[in-house]
Amino acid sequence: MDAVETVIVGAGVVGLAIGRAIALAGKEALILESEDAFGTGTSSRNSEVIHAGIYYPAGSLKARLCVTGRHMLYDYCLERGIPHQRCGKLIVATAHDQIERLTEIQKKAFANGVVGTDALQILTSQEAKAMEPELQCLAALWSPGTGIVDSHALMLSYLGDLENAGGLLALQSKFESAEVVHSNSKTQFVVRTVDGTEILANQVINAAGLYAPHVAMQFSGTNLALIPKAYYAKGNYFSLSGRSPFSRLIYPVPEAAGLGVHLTLDMAGQAKFGPDVEWVDSPDHLSVDARRGDVFYAEVRKYWPGLKDGALMPSYAGIRPKINSPQEAAADFCIMGPQQHGTPGLVHLLGIESPGLTSSLAIADEVVKLLS
Repeated sequence: MDAVETVIVGAGVVGLAIGRAIALAGKEALILESEDAFGTGTSSRNSEVIHAGIYYPAGSLKARLCVTGRHMLYDYCLERGIPHQRCGKLIVATAHDQIERLTEIQKKAFANGVVGTDALQILTSQEAKAMEPELQCLAALWSPGTGIVDSHALMLSYLGDLENAGGLLALQSKFESAEVVHSNSKTQFVVRTVDGTEILANQVINAAGLYAPHVAMQFSGTNLALIPKAYYAKGNYFSLSGRSPFSRLIYPVPEAAGLGVHLTLDMAGQAKFGPDVEWVDSPDHLSVDARRGDVFYAEVRKYWPGLKDGALMPSYAGIRPKINSPQEAAADFCIMGPQQHGTPGLVHLLGIESPGLTSSLAIADEVVKLLS
């Protein structure tokens, strides 16, 4: 049986960041990935936004790790030459009852530590229009700390750091189960993959994203009552044909389960709209129904009335790995370590949706601390 100090399940942006941190700490790290490439799930099907830490409840893991992770991510991208842009974001109120919400969001951001040069500023309609002439709104909230990043280049850099520090990525190595073995006051894990490979590990980190709750339930002796149920909130994206008239991100006031149909940009300046929120029963539900474009046009025209008919093209969809039902409030990140489940050397990361990419380096540090 092969033996390795630490096994990480899942090579998305969070799994790669954790593997990198483990390897840089001087420990053996092996990442198991079921697909034939890294980052093919949620990590490659999102808006690629570097979030400021605006919306999350004060004191939550999402708030703390997003704000810390954002600073770490900007520094990392500058140091490594990862394509990114601190382009900023306008959160726009298009109805009178939304104006008060902007003040609430500003207060929440301040409570989360979004301060100094990144602090949010309330703008009048005229001030917002001066920044983005095509924009229509009654008021706006300016977030100068929000940005965008090339997520593939970021993950490739994380992987390079992992491998340079002696860590390994095993593709097409789907996790099947893990047996928890206690001997001589030591806890170890026999990790099995679907092809029959067995690996003896001292530590296991479950960073399987959409499949993390299922993976958590495959560990022998697991108290299944501790593992939250997986729910899937699909987000559809439509791309804009032609040149974008905006140079900043445009977000409506947040809605239940998501942040509304917003306009984001890629590193080439191409605009896309989404994601919306469509609760589905499978993480494989990734096709985009062109008929949803009718709703997109209606939502986008609330802040960009100049959007022309036929300008939106179905693009791609991603799935948010939710651990709350459509009827429940959005759940916080769940980073479940030995203190919660009682098994030394084991960490489950559950419900790591947005702002997981922004928080990836901070999440990795959190996991390293839990296992030290």
